[in-house]
Amino acid sequence: MRSNYIYYFSFVSNENESYFTYSVYDPSFLSRLVMDVSGQIKQYTWLESTQQWNLFWSQPRGQCAVHSFCGVFGSCSENLMPPCSCLSGFEPKSLSDWDLGDHSGGCVRRISLECEGSNHFNRDNDGFLAIPNIALPKHAQFVGLGNAAECEFTCLKNCSCTAYAYDSNGCSIWIGDLINLQLLSSDDGSRKNLYVKLAKSEFRDAWKNSYRARVIIGGVVGAVIGIGILLALLLFVMHRRRKRMLATGNLLEGFMVEFGYKDLHNATKNFSEKLGGGGFGSVFKGTLADSSVVAVKKLEGVSQGEKQFRTKVSIIGTMQHVNLVRLRGFCSEGTKRLLVYDYMTNRSLDFHLFLKKDSSEVLDWKMRYQIVLGIAWGLIYLHEKCEDCIIHNDIKPENILLDADFCPKIADFGLAKLIGRDFNKILTTMKGTRGYLSPEWLSRAAITAKSDVYSYGMMLFEVVSGRRNSDPSADGQVTFFPTLAAKVVNQGGSVLSLLDPRLEGNANIEEVTEMLKVASWCVQENETQRPTMRQ
Repeated sequence: MRSNYIYYFSFVSNENESYFTYSVYDPSFLSRLVMDVSGQIKQYTWLESTQQWNLFWSQPRGQCAVHSFCGVFGSCSENLMPPCSCLSGFEPKSLSDWDLGDHSGGCVRRISLECEGSNHFNRDNDGFLAIPNIALPKHAQFVGLGNAAECEFTCLKNCSCTAYAYDSNGCSIWIGDLINLQLLSSDDGSRKNLYVKLAKSEFRDAWKNSYRARVIIGGVVGAVIGIGILLALLLFVMHRRRKRMLATGNLLEGFMVEFGYKDLHNATKNFSEKLGGGGFGSVFKGTLADSSVVAVKKLEGVSQGEKQFRTKVSIIGTMQHVNLVRLRGFCSEGTKRLLVYDYMTNRSLDFHLFLKKDSSEVLDWKMRYQIVLGIAWGLIYLHEKCEDCIIHNDIKPENILLDADFCPKIADFGLAKLIGRDFNKILTTMKGTRGYLSPEWLSRAAITAKSDVYSYGMMLFEVVSGRRNSDPSADGQVTFFPTLAAKVVNQGGSVLSLLDPRLEGNANIEEVTEMLKVASWCVQENETQRPTMRQ
């Protein structure tokens, strides 16, 4: 585990003990680490705005990545619920534990191997069952053999050998218990066939007292009936699961909800209440089955296929921070691509900054100062804390949303991953965006995290003035505000003259001066002279 902006840790090791201690930077920030029967360690943070614990971090990320989660001879699948099952020819060691959701005891053979009770080898004693689409377990022994038949025979004559695999890399055999078996999807390029040793009687029972032809015909008919029943059960389970997911609309155990297009069509009343829109699509207000309100974004211009889209969405879904709008789920049906976010009751920052008249909804200075700090923390997370540096590329007041407590949430992060090759073209032609784009966009130079720093600086000027940087001032003069502000600060003039007149001078002068200096630093034309967000 690495240190971050929430907590730091220290490691103590001596002849008597070894342990970690964790401490939070801000004592008022509530955070807890939990290790439960899932085998995952999870960090939760308390969100005052929702009065809920929010999953911030977990390791391992996938349930099947937990060591021996399904025990010996148990297989794990991220696509099944529950994820654990016993291999064919095996059964739960403790059925009561499995019923309680504890699969760590694993599975045992239904019928012991013939060679376990015999001192001599007979190739007719035992056989092998193929387990397709599986990630081969670790700790294999590699044997230099030329074909699959020799590989099978080598494992068969060794009573301690429980399985073998043969592929382009040669022959691999496994001695003793099999653990960490994971079933993969049929389109996963790393899937293999594993041949598990079973007692011969496991195979004989299927043919006993029956003619071969009758068994084949009966097997085909039974398979058709079984598939029909399984499909019916699967549709029933999927229907119930979808209803349950729609009722909660939350991230469950780190996974997002996949919504059907029809469900979102109904939730938004045929996309009738539009909250906003831009070059990447329109946003609509919706209400889920449990009456929770969401924001549904219909994406436009998505160039990736469905598999790529799902992969990118899953990456964005792992980005969880108090200053990022939470992605609750998605929809991918045909050419339709939609994202489902938490709904922000206090709308976007531009609504409060650029009100045309005096109003009780005008943000006071203390609130503005806290908002820009929160935005900075969110950008630090995107730039430094994600597995790959995420450049937002479109920081502006319209993309800063405010929850019920006016906590700022950065919206539309990660869209460059979803939109693909047309992202730059859409962004540079989008109304209301060009005034925040760094000079690198116009010169077609490489775009770095310093581009977000420039946009952040331009937005700081507007937070101080309460107007667009290119709009005329209260006296009707049209002066580019960043230029005017830099001149006043450098000459030691009155910074309160630059302040939003609706605040009537009620602001901390030192904080106003500091914000204008930081803004001027951020909008340097040469990106190397701009600070990082952490600076």
